[in-house]
Amino acid sequence: MEGFPGIEEQDKAAVDKRFQVLAAVDFSNMGRTKGNWYDGTPPLCSSNTGLSPANYFGRIMVANLPKNINVGVVNVSVAGCKIELFDKDSCQTYAATDPLWMKNIIKQYGGNPYAHLVKMAKLAQKDGVIKDILFHQCESNPNDSIWTLKVKSIYDNLIKDLNLNPDSLPLLAGELVNAD
Repeated sequence: MEGFPGIEEQDKAAVDKRFQVLAAVDFSNMGRTKGNWYDGTPPLCSSNTGLSPANYFGRIMVANLPKNINVGVVNVSVAGCKIELFDKDSCQTYAATDPLWMKNIIKQYGGNPYAHLVKMAKLAQKDGVIKDILFHQCESNPNDSIWTLKVKSIYDNLIKDLNLNPDSLPLLAGELVNAD
């Protein structure tokens, strides 16, 4: 999830240096360059996003891990998209129908967010080990009875494309649900 714009002062406070973000795009106004590691101070996705679930996920992880363990995140997110945008087979078809504002986000990822995620994750693997996949989808795909199967397909593709062991790599998935 990109993170809604608007970061409060409390969220800008010093972040433990062991929590890092690999910039998946250039953050020209913050001096971050795609493909480099930076302190996990928000925003993590792009310069015009805000606080994302990954922000406090990373902070809480480093606070509860031994001092010699670092946590790095790679955040490739597109606000408002359906899960189909990250499916290798339906990405281009789905993206063709997106509104212009979403197409502009997708363009930051070379037109294919899944392929960009894999590229950035492979870059991250040069510096560390992927220990889990954190997935959060917000408002899209409501009432989609096969949503979990779609997520599983993307997870399986990531396992294959990143040469990971599924027996030792959990998928941490979250979603927003109706109050009822």
